[in-house]
Amino acid sequence: MAIEFGSVATLDAQPVRKPERMMLFGLNIDSVRISEAVERCRQAVLTREPVLVGVLNAAKIVNLRHDPTLRDAILECNLLLADGQSVVWASRLLRRPLPERVAGIDLFEGLLDLAHREHRSIYLLGARPQVLAALERTIGRRWPGLRICGSRNGYFDDSDAAEVAADIRASGADMLFLGMASPKKETFLRRFHAELGVPVLHGVGGSFDVLAGVTRRAPLGWQRLGLEWAYRLLQEPGRMWKRYLVTNTAFIALTLREALRPTPALVPGGASPTNP
Repeated sequence: MAIEFGSVATLDAQPVRKPERMMLFGLNIDSVRISEAVERCRQAVLTREPVLVGVLNAAKIVNLRHDPTLRDAILECNLLLADGQSVVWASRLLRRPLPERVAGIDLFEGLLDLAHREHRSIYLLGARPQVLAALERTIGRRWPGLRICGSRNGYFDDSDAAEVAADIRASGADMLFLGMASPKKETFLRRFHAELGVPVLHGVGGSFDVLAGVTRRAPLGWQRLGLEWAYRLLQEPGRMWKRYLVTNTAFIALTLREALRPTPALVPGGASPTNP
């Protein structure tokens, strides 16, 4: 999905409005639209001041309550976005409304548009080798001439992580996209983001599989209804039913509790909030 972003076409660094942040579930979530998120990343490339992008859905908000590593990685993000429609709905119920959902895959495509238009380079990290190869072919067709200055599949041991990080740094990439599952991508970014020298770092999860044509994204109508999870459940019922049953139920309970007693701001290394 190509997205046009008005002022993105100019090349000079311009002052960017500091986005309002909404405190939800103990997290400061940026209250931005997708065009503003892309512009924030564009400015990071121009100034070379890194922006670590974090995306939140219901499952991640539930899981971070008992996973300190995931929680601390999310808290270190410079740009924290509502990836799940359920998070946007919860924000409205809690009277701290976010303007719209900023899906990780939509931001991914928006940043590929930006990189193509402004002749920036990207590094792709994640997925299986055959999926990564298919993704590179897709990018070559949709964004001809976009420079992929490095890529590596996501199946590496922790002992190899430093070598992977060194390769990313040596590439000189303007943007790094990680097509890996949580919490592996958050853990990698938390450990290495300061030394990678990449202005924009965005963990895109399963977006590599979608753009490579391995899995299908929900139709737009399902997306607008906040039912992408249900569409994925239909595609992989054996693997996903328990995850969605548990996390969706826990998120509803967590939202109800948040309405009665808001979670204090979480801090890196602090105690985990009480589970619902």
